[in-house]
Amino acid sequence: MTTPCFETLLLTGSAGRLGTELRRGLAPLAKKLRVSDRTEIKNLLPNEEAVICELSDQHAVEKLTKGVDAIIHFGGAPLERPWQDILDSNIRGSYHVYEGARKNGVKRVVYASSVHAIGYHSREDHIDAHAPHRPDSLYGLSKCFVEDLGQLYWDKFGVESVCLRIFSSFPKPIDHRMLWSWLSFDDCIRLVIASLTAQRVAHTIAFGISDNAVKTVDNRLSQHLGFYPQDNTEQFRAALESSLTPPDPKSLSVQALGGWFVDLGHPDDQKDK
Repeated sequence: MTTPCFETLLLTGSAGRLGTELRRGLAPLAKKLRVSDRTEIKNLLPNEEAVICELSDQHAVEKLTKGVDAIIHFGGAPLERPWQDILDSNIRGSYHVYEGARKNGVKRVVYASSVHAIGYHSREDHIDAHAPHRPDSLYGLSKCFVEDLGQLYWDKFGVESVCLRIFSSFPKPIDHRMLWSWLSFDDCIRLVIASLTAQRVAHTIAFGISDNAVKTVDNRLSQHLGFYPQDNTEQFRAALESSLTPPDPKSLSVQALGGWFVDLGHPDDQKDK
């Protein structure tokens, strides 16, 4: 049985796909897990404390972040959305989380960034964490903002951050792209735990991806986290390749790290129709 190494951890986005998995993985790590979302959080565990909260409410988030040892920030709009949604949920909401951390003396934030912060880089670029931002959407742009916000709060206020550029985290890969972009749920939990327990992280960018055969990014700049993925997609390869039409290699969505996000138009154009 794992001995808890934290008194209280805060997990935002606890009702989401990854938040639900992280609740399972983080439960042994803390005496109390404060779980938060804008909607009801079901099936609470004995050591969980639920708080329903809008991240756009600064006062509520400041209260939410009080008395915790670290923050796992997975809340916000999970896909491309109209600008106002991105602004309120992802940009304002994340600023409120960091301000809560600063004011309440929380020294580490683990943030769910995304491949979409660098989505227009090509697979052949084989980038590392020093590559410039190339967002493929308003959603990706918000991830760039929060990565830079984390850098500011480390440099100026001493709040450490690990920004996890998660690629495709689902129960199993469902298309050709996921054969190289997949992050298993168990590896996602391992990555978050490594980010929480590493002795020092400063401001770290890590690519959230399992140990798949095809490597499209260089994760060496986050080796100090001690994250070692244990899953890969080879068990799914034969079935996927035999059942799906091969993608067009000339397509930008095949070439770019961001996949089909690069083909999206402006979400507000759709809303106005």
